[in-house]
Amino acid sequence: MAKIKITKRSVEALKVTPKDYIAFDTDLPGFGVRVMPSGKRFFLLQYRRHGRTRRVMIGQYGVVTAELARREATIKLGGVRGANGDPAALRDAERQSTTMKELGERFLTQYVPTRCKPSTEAEYRRSVELFLDPFFAKQHVRSVTTADVAEMHGSLSHIPYQANRTLGVLSKMMNLAETWGIRDKHTNPCEDVERFPELKRERFLSPNELQRLGQALTAAEVHQTETKYAVAAFRILLLTGCRLSEIQRLEWRHVDLQQKELRLPDSKTGAKTVHLGDTVVALLETLPRVAGNPYVIVGKNKKTHLTDLQHPWRRIRETAGLTDVRIHDLRHTFASGGLLVGEGLAMIGKLLGHTQVQTTARYAHLASDPVKQAATKISDRLALALFSSVDTAGVKQPQNSGPLTEDADDTSEAA
Repeated sequence: MAKIKITKRSVEALKVTPKDYIAFDTDLPGFGVRVMPSGKRFFLLQYRRHGRTRRVMIGQYGVVTAELARREATIKLGGVRGANGDPAALRDAERQSTTMKELGERFLTQYVPTRCKPSTEAEYRRSVELFLDPFFAKQHVRSVTTADVAEMHGSLSHIPYQANRTLGVLSKMMNLAETWGIRDKHTNPCEDVERFPELKRERFLSPNELQRLGQALTAAEVHQTETKYAVAAFRILLLTGCRLSEIQRLEWRHVDLQQKELRLPDSKTGAKTVHLGDTVVALLETLPRVAGNPYVIVGKNKKTHLTDLQHPWRRIRETAGLTDVRIHDLRHTFASGGLLVGEGLAMIGKLLGHTQVQTTARYAHLASDPVKQAATKISDRLALALFSSVDTAGVKQPQNSGPLTEDADDTSEAA
């Protein structure tokens, strides 16, 4: 065990070895830093209590500075020297007593608000409050086993998508429980639980279906069965490939019609620029603006956006005879349309705001028309030669036309 004056510089200078070791401070007894083979460093306090050597973890270097760790170690050491002070015993008692409900509350109040978007926060809260809390109730965090998690996951087999999302949330909570010292390291009980298969639903509209949708939108606009803003929202969603929330909450200050851009300050993948076609620009130019309301898709209440687009969409798709089409399928249709006109996955991914090519690659199978067209061109070209003439024996012979004839001639000459 090495001895150093623990400072930022000395901690960073400690060498990484194949085996973890502890370097203790020269000034504060028991205050040390453990260097792991991975390169991570953890502050700790070691002391003796009733003849036993005990250690208490203070925190990881980087998250906790050397100065803060020294201050915390001094406080804990003062407690050890008191009448009933035993930080390790207090820690163990807390570990044993923390319930799953308490872990969920800490997860939702300390972790989620600062690291997740509002929509993600709502989904996490739903998983915790509707599924995890009722199942685990007052069970202690340290007592949760893989069998418990598998049982919880299996109880939601009738809603497999939700079951998998809830399992993911629980796994994150268990990882945090390890970080917070409530569970031992590398004991996440979710790791060996197999998720339910999920069928990716990639629906897109054919040209005929697009025509029917267009007619339904026009009818809703003419007969005023839906607001002009709801109709505009669906048209913009289809023509830009944007996500619902990006258009539903779009503000005019983020619209630049001269540059033909939407400059979104936030989205699922962060800030992004959406490039607009001329049709979308013309649509936005004719959409009425409401004084005092910053939103493009104006809601019924003052200064608000339209909060419910699901009910209008159900009515419109019913009129169009497209009852299985979701709003998000308009985004799929935009992606497939890009493939149809010959755009590559990289360009489509840029238009959709994807950060990874793999995300865009799943759209590649949506539009089979280009492949069918290629197959038709090839087969038609071959058939032209194969069936263009028939000799007296009734056997079809190729005529001299194009590359096929040249290939045949070359073969004959070579022979």
